[in-house]
Amino acid sequence: MKESIEKAKVLIEALPYIRRFSGKTIVIKYGGSAMRDERLRASFAVDVVLLTYIGLRPVIVHGGGPQIGSTLERLGKTSRFVGGLRVTDDETMEVVEMVLGGKVNREIVAMIQQGGGRAVGLTGSDGDMIRVARRTDGDHDLGRVGRVTHVEPAPIAAVTVAGFVPVIAPIGVDEVGTTYNVNADEAAGAVARALRAEKLILLTDVEGVKGPEGELLHELSVEQARKHIAEGTVRDGMIPKVECCIESLDAGVASTHVIDGRMLHAILLEIFTDVGVGTLIAH
Repeated sequence: MKESIEKAKVLIEALPYIRRFSGKTIVIKYGGSAMRDERLRASFAVDVVLLTYIGLRPVIVHGGGPQIGSTLERLGKTSRFVGGLRVTDDETMEVVEMVLGGKVNREIVAMIQQGGGRAVGLTGSDGDMIRVARRTDGDHDLGRVGRVTHVEPAPIAAVTVAGFVPVIAPIGVDEVGTTYNVNADEAAGAVARALRAEKLILLTDVEGVKGPEGELLHELSVEQARKHIAEGTVRDGMIPKVECCIESLDAGVASTHVIDGRMLHAILLEIFTDVGVGTLIAH
């Protein structure tokens, strides 16, 4: 009986959040361990399906860097990175499109549908959805790596309104139709801004944003986040994630979250509990 009462308390704690976010769009960047571990994959699929059944509108933007890397390795091609971005020549871009827009995207769609949901796979080149310009990095030629310049929300909204979960591969297209590889965090942030999403959630392989003593920071204002970047507390790969959150907030996204994708049901725990399991960044 005591265990049953505790379960009821969990549902009661979730109720105000369900009421508040019903009908709202939640953009989730899916990648890292959450995409590779079978238990975490199943947990993610259940979370997404549950979100739809209680009235939220999840939109998934996924990565797939390790899968691209392993495919290139099997083809005898060495991956090269500049500033954390994969140098993408024409041959590599073919692999990116095959892996991200094909294998990985289809697997995520199938996973959500096996969990009881309905999903539709898209790439950023569908309907000119993610428009990009060629990204440059000083003297380095990154090849076909794109910087997002515009997101057309209509294809995403059409899928969502029809009752499906959009699953988007971060492949962009320029003004002449050339496809480009896009960083998944950047793509997710751009999609969240275009949709005026209630939340942007970035799944990572760390607990969240850490403080100067290595402690998890459960909440950050934009001003505090900028201060931590300037002081070097936020560093390395966390910098672009936090900057993505700040940019999204400045463009009208209500709240952003950096959470640990290695935790089962991390999305539900972050959205529907009082404390959450990662870092909330908001104005």
